[in-house]
Amino acid sequence: MSIDMSQFYQVFFDEAAEHLASMESLLLAFDPDAPDADQLNAIFRAAHSIKGGSGTFGFTDMADVTHILETLLDRIRKNEIALTRGMVDAILHAGDVLRGLLEAHQNGTVADEAASMEICATLERLANNSGGAPAVGSAHPPAAKTHTSVRHVYRIRFANSPGIFPDRLHLENLLDDLGNLGKIENKIITDDAVDLSLTAYASEADLREIFSFFLKPEQLAISVRETIPDNAVGVGQGYGLFDESYPVSADGEGYGFFVEPGAIKSGRENAQGYGFFEEPVSRIQPPPRLDARHDDVPGRRAADRVSAVTGSDTSIRVSVGKVDAMINLVGELVITQSMLAEIVSSMDPVLHEQLINGLAQLERNTRDLQDSVMSVRMMPISLVFNRFQRVVRDSAGKLNKKVQLKIIGESTELDKGLIEKISDPLTHLVRNSLDHGIELPGDRVARGKDPQGTITLRAAHQGGNIVIEVSDDGAGLNRERILATARENGISVSDGMSDEDVWKLIYAPGFTTAIAITDVSGRGVGMDVVKRNIEGIGGRVDVTSRQGKGSTVAIRLPLTLAILDGLSVAVGEQIYIIPLGFIIESFRPGAGDINEVGGQGKLVQVRGEYLPIITLHKVFNIKPKITDPCEGILVLLETEGRKVALFVDELVGQHQVVIKSLETNYRKVDGVSGATIMGDGRVAMIMDVSSLVKLSQRFMSREHGD
Repeated sequence: MSIDMSQFYQVFFDEAAEHLASMESLLLAFDPDAPDADQLNAIFRAAHSIKGGSGTFGFTDMADVTHILETLLDRIRKNEIALTRGMVDAILHAGDVLRGLLEAHQNGTVADEAASMEICATLERLANNSGGAPAVGSAHPPAAKTHTSVRHVYRIRFANSPGIFPDRLHLENLLDDLGNLGKIENKIITDDAVDLSLTAYASEADLREIFSFFLKPEQLAISVRETIPDNAVGVGQGYGLFDESYPVSADGEGYGFFVEPGAIKSGRENAQGYGFFEEPVSRIQPPPRLDARHDDVPGRRAADRVSAVTGSDTSIRVSVGKVDAMINLVGELVITQSMLAEIVSSMDPVLHEQLINGLAQLERNTRDLQDSVMSVRMMPISLVFNRFQRVVRDSAGKLNKKVQLKIIGESTELDKGLIEKISDPLTHLVRNSLDHGIELPGDRVARGKDPQGTITLRAAHQGGNIVIEVSDDGAGLNRERILATARENGISVSDGMSDEDVWKLIYAPGFTTAIAITDVSGRGVGMDVVKRNIEGIGGRVDVTSRQGKGSTVAIRLPLTLAILDGLSVAVGEQIYIIPLGFIIESFRPGAGDINEVGGQGKLVQVRGEYLPIITLHKVFNIKPKITDPCEGILVLLETEGRKVALFVDELVGQHQVVIKSLETNYRKVDGVSGATIMGDGRVAMIMDVSSLVKLSQRFMSREHGD
């Protein structure tokens, strides 16, 4: 019986992506002038894990790259060759190539073969740049070492069945991986088990990591038979491990893990390979790790992932689709609870006291459940922040600048949907700081600054929002240049404008003050895109700057896209929800505050400022209860730097509503971003304020014949 290995591909893809991210993070924090042994070992183990998984699933292109990368890393960590910054760059580039290969396998596309060949040649040249380099595939050459580590002689025995190794190639790949770590001897392969001895520098944890792709812990037994110092004489002559006094088939000497051959279940009877050994095996704990430092390595290893599947860890991997389905069901529960509360509100509280108390308890439990389920979608913003270490490193090198990145509040959690949407805007902001903000080292020194500039990414919760700041200690925004560029672009400006208004000019489409276009920024497609994307998800962007001191761009976002705090307003028989983030205030105007301008409709004066009035019932062509703004309510809104007054019949109240996609369930409607179900069962439209303003402008143009 054979097993379709493709069913395990996604696990490999996820684990390989995590290993690549861990490698990059470690390399970016690495100091080539003072290499840290723990970090080197962690990078090596990440590369080795990717290689093992690639070989297992037949992704030979990835296995070829990681094999040569592993050889280079192995020589570096053993002090056989000196680590250089060029090597760090090459290893980072190898990670990029591996990421491309991984995405190609995941998406079923064709990978860039030339890039793989080029990086393999580079890595091989670096690995052999000094005399006596080991041959590829020999991870532990017999030449004398300069370090003081010792070799271990292991006896390894593990289960063998078609359920574990569907093809002989899988077993051979596993044995090849072991052979890359050291010397294999006394290998005996039967239909039920494999028994061998291995002499290697590797720790037991390294060995178990290789096996973790194939076996459960109880299907593997490893024991240290001997420890050999590097200066030992006669090493490699068979070690005397298996002799007449120690028959291979015996269970003695601490190998009571395996039952008698007759008690072993056939792999054909148990195709999954689990339960291969008798029950006593599962109660025996594996020997303690020889290298406790492995527990401190950033990123979880593949073996840790196996323990998660078997229930010994505290986390599991769940698809986003399942989480979204659960959130949707909880949303329905919230709506049902609101409907019941609406019905009960009209009942006599004395006659129905128990029912009312029970529903009050249901409301509390529903709210707690909703908060708990929503937290499942919350992820640390470090998932976005950490990728900018590489952006800053590479871009600073291209610009001949010295820049360090500081990250504050990386554990702050944000909805997964928002994390995906803010990645591009943040990339624009970081590159703008690199290109336009941070000065060249010579210019910084001339101004009395440290030659190394600093870009700071900061995240923090404020109320029901998250605030993300991108700040730098560079030159700051140049007021005069911004005004001059605005005039060149035909934008109406004056020298008396406040700094706040001047900074808003950089949001104009195509606006750039860059003297020269680079591959980092300067094409005028940055800040307007940032502002549009952020406001599209209900956020706000603010800029502050001090000449010569630096600039800060602050982004304020809701914590989640699934739940919205909004103000419900009534127009005729319809209810609409306005997101609170767009509302400045609401008021009833006096007769003297309303003016009508030919061709522009009605305006309202608010503290000396004339703002256009959007008449909601006209825009949506519905019958209102009130037609005179002085008898209704005006809701003052701000979006994309503009203020407008929305005329509605009355305010209903503030709600936290569950957002439903109108486009999925009906069709796209201009001026509406979604819908929700109110407690009385009615459907309320959620306003898309930016779209509503544009829609009203088109309506007024048609109405006044423009």
